Amino acid sequence: MSKPTPISGFPEWAPPQRMIEQYVLERIRRTFELYGFAPLETRAVEPLDQLLRKGETSKEVYLVRRLQGDPDEPAGDDGLGLHFDLTVPFARYVLENAGRLQFPFRRYQIQKVWRGERPQEGRYREFLQADIDVVDRDTLSPHYEAEFPLVIGDALGGLPLGQADGALPIRIQVNNRKICEGFYLGIGLTDPDAALRAVDRLDRVGPDRVAALLVETAGATEAQAKACLALAEISAADASFADAVAALGVRHPLLDEGVAELVRVIETAAGHAPGLCVADLRIARGLDYYTGTVYETQLLGYERFGSVCSGGRYDNLATAGTARFPGVGISVGVTRLLGLLFGADALSISRSVPTCVLVALVDEERRTQSDRIAAALRARGIPTEVAPSAAKFGKQIRYAERRGIPYVWFPGAGDGAEAGDTVKDIRSGDQVSAAADSWQPPAEDLLPRVG
Repeated sequence: MSKPTPISGFPEWAPPQRMIEQYVLERIRRTFELYGFAPLETRAVEPLDQLLRKGETSKEVYLVRRLQGDPDEPAGDDGLGLHFDLTVPFARYVLENAGRLQFPFRRYQIQKVWRGERPQEGRYREFLQADIDVVDRDTLSPHYEAEFPLVIGDALGGLPLGQADGALPIRIQVNNRKICEGFYLGIGLTDPDAALRAVDRLDRVGPDRVAALLVETAGATEAQAKACLALAEISAADASFADAVAALGVRHPLLDEGVAELVRVIETAAGHAPGLCVADLRIARGLDYYTGTVYETQLLGYERFGSVCSGGRYDNLATAGTARFPGVGISVGVTRLLGLLFGADALSISRSVPTCVLVALVDEERRTQSDRIAAALRARGIPTEVAPSAAKFGKQIRYAERRGIPYVWFPGAGDGAEAGDTVKDIRSGDQVSAAADSWQPPAEDLLPRVG
């Protein structure tokens, strides 16, 4: 067998990175549940007609089929693809289960997704997303759009992401597509969706190319393209963006509705966490199913890599006949976020294994004694393992040092402190008598610390 080689775009974290990932996921999960979101997991595959019915995503979908199909069975796998995000599967789930759900329905999902894009730093073909959505039947109050940045601010704000104490590590850029669409209609454009898709490329291709795209794909005149770019230049950390929009002199009811909704989002976020959100009217989110507020999140210091958390309001994604379930959602690209930080060596963990205590092995005949000590420590929540072999104690200590285990337990003649059990902090050399049913390590040593 030839030596295996990595597959580009499919990351495999080493154990220390995986422990950091688990720490981050637990923080995210706990925050989601504090806000009342319930866990959900949907299947990994969806019918292609569902995956492709909203937005230009056909190049990103991985098809699923068996290597050798049964010629006697009807074809079924040919029309399946791995989901490339969690919003479309969630919308399908809502439609299938609407009769059993309580609305408004709040859920979170933390799952792998697959996307066939060109791998690069911070972008992968297989990655983990952490999503929250809320959907309602027929109508959904806009106040949910103001709530979602608060959840993300709380989930990511407490993580050790390289910022000074108390500083938020993220900034959420917020826009409302009603502002853009209303403005485009107000200046006379007849294809606001094409204009949105052009403006969505502003950061990637620059204003000159976007102006050309507006003329080529949205039917804009040079004056209309200039007006679209003027709107996209507006950015403010408070509600003053509304005055800047009004100063452009364009009027349309949809524009007014979008401005009012975005003012509410920005003011709510400012009251919860000043500096968390900024109104940025260049944010468009290219997927067609967004209809209101849209979010993109910058990791401070890594802005050049783009958004690590995005989403928005969708009114028509979960619809079938007369049934309509508008929603709003936001997704944290967990693998993307961590990949950037790992690449910059910006995250570390205090040890490379969960183990806090290594129970030394006197000899193989007394392995049962060491096993009993380990079981007693584990029963009190202390991560413990037994030495792999009855080598000299010096070698067993070096084994613990190599793995970053802070304590080594030396069994005595019996099973308790009175029989001579001791525990040694191999960093300081301090060694004390101990009993497995009462000894406790310092809190900072019990579990690995992420920093």
